[in-house]
Amino acid sequence: MSRNSFAFPTASSLFLRRLVSHFREQSAIVRTAADWTVLLYIIIPGGLLGGRFYYGFWNGEMPHWITYVPFMILPALLAILLANGGIVLLLQEGDLLFLRQRQNWINTIILRGMIYSLIVTALKVAAVFAVLLPFLIRGYGVSAAAAYGLLALTITSSWCVKLLGHIVKVQRQGFRRWLWLIPAVAVPCGVYLRLSVYWKDSPVLLFAAAAGFALVAAAAFRTRLRLRGTFMNDVREDYKQRMRIAAILLRSVLDKPRPTRYKPWIFRKSQPLLASKEPESRFSAAAVKAMLRNPAHFKLYLSFTGVALVAIFIVPAVLKWLLFIILISLMAYWLSSFWLLFSGDDYIGILPFTKVQKADAGSKAMPILLMPFAVLCAAVVCIPAYGWWGLLLFIPVGAAAAIWIGRIFSAMRFAR
Repeated sequence: MSRNSFAFPTASSLFLRRLVSHFREQSAIVRTAADWTVLLYIIIPGGLLGGRFYYGFWNGEMPHWITYVPFMILPALLAILLANGGIVLLLQEGDLLFLRQRQNWINTIILRGMIYSLIVTALKVAAVFAVLLPFLIRGYGVSAAAAYGLLALTITSSWCVKLLGHIVKVQRQGFRRWLWLIPAVAVPCGVYLRLSVYWKDSPVLLFAAAAGFALVAAAAFRTRLRLRGTFMNDVREDYKQRMRIAAILLRSVLDKPRPTRYKPWIFRKSQPLLASKEPESRFSAAAVKAMLRNPAHFKLYLSFTGVALVAIFIVPAVLKWLLFIILISLMAYWLSSFWLLFSGDDYIGILPFTKVQKADAGSKAMPILLMPFAVLCAAVVCIPAYGWWGLLLFIPVGAAAAIWIGRIFSAMRFAR
């Protein structure tokens, strides 16, 4: 059959169709937040006012606050821009099925997607650099040649950061990804920041550094084209980049979805937490693990602990013990509410636990969950007030308070 009989006879036509769909998708996302009529009332006056200020920065007097701002702030702003964003490859899940036998088509889409992403990155950097240009030249006395060299350095370093970060993201998962992102993203940004500050008056050195970044970016570009076995990670990262605008618009409306984890951070082998093999002890241990493994609950626990420690530390000594009891009681009330929510879950209802067993299990879990908070609060009370004696007292005092208050709230809130 002739190639012309297909909707997309070549990989280039398929990529062009996906690029057009990508533009439509992004514009549709923006239109869901604001109508174009509303945007015109903002863009037109804002553009005119911004243009007037920009013209004044070039031809009028510079604002006085520029003398108090160090030059490092401008490269730091550009470095933040470099560290954000990524590569859009325009791959789709269906390619794994329909383009399985056409690896050259997938390679063409990846190649053109990377070129498109690097062009967009260069345009973004150039736009931001154009806004900062009058401050560089007139405010800090940077020559025109040095400004062009700094622009070249910024663009090439942005290419290097985007490509290296993308390679790490599609090959690593979990904490290993963050460990590899340090040399892949943080190190190039740090080198860029240092070179732009120390060589701002040396155009030749800036262009030489830009050439070095371009060589690293070319090597990373070639490495990315040779990667194999990362298709699903490519699709996942591509989807994240395409949904960046939607994520920004919905950040204050929807909660961030929890990432998929194949193993928990804590108790990875699900080892027994308590020595006793009684059903109540196993139930208590499950509640403790559920608290520590849930990011929202664990973050709230740590946040309240930090606020409580600061509050106890800053109040006068005569009020520390009173605030200590109040804060532990508040934490115990929240933990008892967590236990009621956990024990009342539909999944837990499948297990044949009676009310008495649930209450006994909650009575065991409460002191365990309350213990770290109580011991830390006791340390902030005892050590400043009693010195060396406080080092010996804070652990038994905190443990006793956790057991005592935990049992009180267990008796009050857990029905038998």
